[in-house]
Amino acid sequence: MTGSEIPVGVLFSSTGSYSVIGREGHDGAMTAIAEVNGSNLFDFTLKAITADPACRAENYALLANRMMAKDNCGHIIGCQTSWSRKELLPVLERHQGLLWYSVPYEGFESHDRVIYSGACPNQNVVPLFKHILPQFGKRAFLTGSNYIWGWEMNRIARELLAAENGAVLGERYVALGDVEIDHLISEIIDTRPDFIFNNLIGDSSYAFLRALRDLGERDAAFRPDIMPVLSCNLTEAELPIIGAAAEGVISTSSYFETARYPKNIDFVRRMHDVRGENVGVSAMFTGPYQAVWALAQAIKAGGSANPDDVRDLSTRMPLPTPVGDLHIDRTTQHATLTPFIGVVEGAALDHQTRAAFRVVNPQAHALAPDPYLVNLNSERNERLQHAASAISETNASTVGDPVFLRVVK
Repeated sequence: MTGSEIPVGVLFSSTGSYSVIGREGHDGAMTAIAEVNGSNLFDFTLKAITADPACRAENYALLANRMMAKDNCGHIIGCQTSWSRKELLPVLERHQGLLWYSVPYEGFESHDRVIYSGACPNQNVVPLFKHILPQFGKRAFLTGSNYIWGWEMNRIARELLAAENGAVLGERYVALGDVEIDHLISEIIDTRPDFIFNNLIGDSSYAFLRALRDLGERDAAFRPDIMPVLSCNLTEAELPIIGAAAEGVISTSSYFETARYPKNIDFVRRMHDVRGENVGVSAMFTGPYQAVWALAQAIKAGGSANPDDVRDLSTRMPLPTPVGDLHIDRTTQHATLTPFIGVVEGAALDHQTRAAFRVVNPQAHALAPDPYLVNLNSERNERLQHAASAISETNASTVGDPVFLRVVK
């Protein structure tokens, strides 16, 4: 390994409808590669092989295949969407490569060729709903981009609401990049939900939030402090693009720039030195950054860049990074993460003030990954059994219609 140069694919969309977060991912990975190569911790260097899929799902597999077949990349840092991740799986299987996937996603997957360092459902939507439902109510309007992320996140939301005797007042999807959302606003006006769960991404989400901002200015009942918008993927990188319309959005993330813990304070300071004081540090930047450092530490510890060796070692030891140690579960290959919840503040102020997330659960603790929500379903089944017993006792001495208990998956 001494003196060797290891090619690593960096696959993010820097152009297209969700390019804001793509550029963040690219910058995070490239910043970490530069730090690793400039460090005296390693006896090898990483060579970035970059490509821009331009937010077109079909391009991801083509470019990943080229990275692995032509450029000899055993590892790829990348993908922003579940659609693109799914496209890569057959390529990874063919070349026996490893994808480091560092964005939040909908779960219900555990592939041997993927390290999942982004939040899965028990680390994003579940804690977000637990926080929100007691405060704002249980009547929701669900939106999403028309692919697996939107479908699955809203399916989980439906089940969480059903378990709490909540209601879904509407569920609507638009194509990736579509900014014609007037029909969504009309339905929200008609249904008047307690909150909106927004799983749109990129330009679609930005247009939707701006339209909601306009609606709130016309009718106070739709202001974010009364009818909030929830998100599992909004980050600091997008706040300057959205502007005042981001004010009050409540998002969950495994990383916020404003999270107060010792390593983050130093990390944010260093990233501001590198990127500028007015550039936010987001999960979309930090995730790939941490993945590169974790990969380098695994290669160093095992003395091998072979994807199988790296994967096996990564699940057996904590991987030190400047943001904090990364712990990968051996069974699911998902990371243990802390689900912070933050509300956007400062977006509606003058342009001299940079919007940021105020963390509302600073005492949040790290959660082991549960991508299939096995533990959640076990807890729910136990509650249902208690409810069934109570119903049986109540109705044991009465005559009437039979009682049916709806079991939610």
